[in-house]
Amino acid sequence: MIKTFINQADNAIATLVFAHGAGAGQHSEFMERVAEGISQHHINVVRFNFAYMALAEELCKRRPPDRADKLVACYQAVLKELDSSLPVFIGGKSMGGRIASMVLESSNAKGCICMGYPFHPPTKPEKLRTEHLKQIGKPVLVLQGERDTFGTKHEIEGYAMSHRVQLRYLTDGDHSFKPRVKSGMTLQQNLEIAILESVSFVNRNV
Repeated sequence: MIKTFINQADNAIATLVFAHGAGAGQHSEFMERVAEGISQHHINVVRFNFAYMALAEELCKRRPPDRADKLVACYQAVLKELDSSLPVFIGGKSMGGRIASMVLESSNAKGCICMGYPFHPPTKPEKLRTEHLKQIGKPVLVLQGERDTFGTKHEIEGYAMSHRVQLRYLTDGDHSFKPRVKSGMTLQQNLEIAILESVSFVNRNV
């Protein structure tokens, strides 16, 4: 059984399973802030560590992510153990969002929320990770910083993707939505927008 952490909401209308990115686990500041924020809007948020991250935290030593197939299997195992009495949504930060989008079609989830989708490795724009997004049939919300090195707004506008993929850009945001001071925006503002967009997405598709 995979250990999960739940931000329990009052009068919950849905559950969001939210997975971490490649370099930081379920209790990173980003994950904590987003999960707490979404749970304030009647949505339970379930977090977990992929197996490699659980081991890394246990050993206090960084480890590279597992292969995609192993990450997919881990995500599917979490969903299998989930109390599905409420409508389920899935998603994650960066790598976690990508894996969730790969799991979406074969799951009972109603939709997927990707925060900072890794469209390509930084400095390698030719290595796209969008093939499955061209045919995806369930709704997907991608929340992306405008200057994210894993896929900028300018780059993404040229990608072919299913009409079910909705994009929302965070002003001047980097991969974690942090803007530059000169933008006039703050990280807190961008995170709040990301949280409210996620809540709206769940409410539309619940």
